[in-house]
Amino acid sequence: MPARDLVLLLLVVLSWALNFLTSAFALREIPPFLFTALRFALLALPLVFLLKRPAPGQWPRLIAVCLCIGVLHFGLSFSALKAAGDLSSPAIVLQSYVPMTALLAWWLLGERFAWRTGAAIAISFAGVLVLGFDPLVLDRPLALVLMLVSAAFLALGTVLMKGLRGLDMVSQQGWTALIAVAPLLAVSLVLEPGGLAALGSVSWVAWLGVAYAAFVSSLFGHGLYYVLVQRYPVAQVTPWLLLVPVFAIALGIAFWGDRPGPRLWIGGAMVLGGVFAIALRTLAKSRAAK
Repeated sequence: MPARDLVLLLLVVLSWALNFLTSAFALREIPPFLFTALRFALLALPLVFLLKRPAPGQWPRLIAVCLCIGVLHFGLSFSALKAAGDLSSPAIVLQSYVPMTALLAWWLLGERFAWRTGAAIAISFAGVLVLGFDPLVLDRPLALVLMLVSAAFLALGTVLMKGLRGLDMVSQQGWTALIAVAPLLAVSLVLEPGGLAALGSVSWVAWLGVAYAAFVSSLFGHGLYYVLVQRYPVAQVTPWLLLVPVFAIALGIAFWGDRPGPRLWIGGAMVLGGVFAIALRTLAKSRAAK
């Protein structure tokens, strides 16, 4: 990869890592499902003009993907971030969606993986268990559970997405934003009473977090990522994304007051090491298939 594209990739990583910090500030004032709805409402504004219709018969799958990723994954991940009180553990646990995706693809699609990938999956999940015993996580176990469920829905949405045809990443983002807003608002009205009424008193810091999530993390970050995966195999780009939780941990320590303990460091290293091994195996398979 030339230096220019490496810089673009690092911009993607940084934009996604910063989203943990800016969203955490916003979630102090805006409930998580309402925050997610506002994010997608803003994102839908520029993308609605670029949407492509899905192929005939693809609507049920597209709606399922949008609900899994847009409503359940994002809504629960922001709920976990709010419940956690730190940036480090949610950023690491979210990466468990990679081994979950491999397992779901084996179960639902019949995709096979070698023993090395199986060992990497086991190491990743063992890392989550080790991380769960860190005092920072033990104090708020609900955050760990919410992020694991969020990662599971992201994995399921990713597997279902493999069956979509004729939709580029921009259209997938746009449809996710459009389809997710109404269910997210409905969930917020039930679970977060008073959230909408309190928006009038929300500070500029919180609104900046919403705008950052919509335009920088989603539009800019995913847009650049789409450009890169058009130039290179996905398996070549994916390992670099492991820098997202690394940067998020650094931001948490510098600006959020995170103080990760030894179990979080060890468990985090196991999770990210397992994910990295899975990414390397995927890259090796893609090269062997050429």
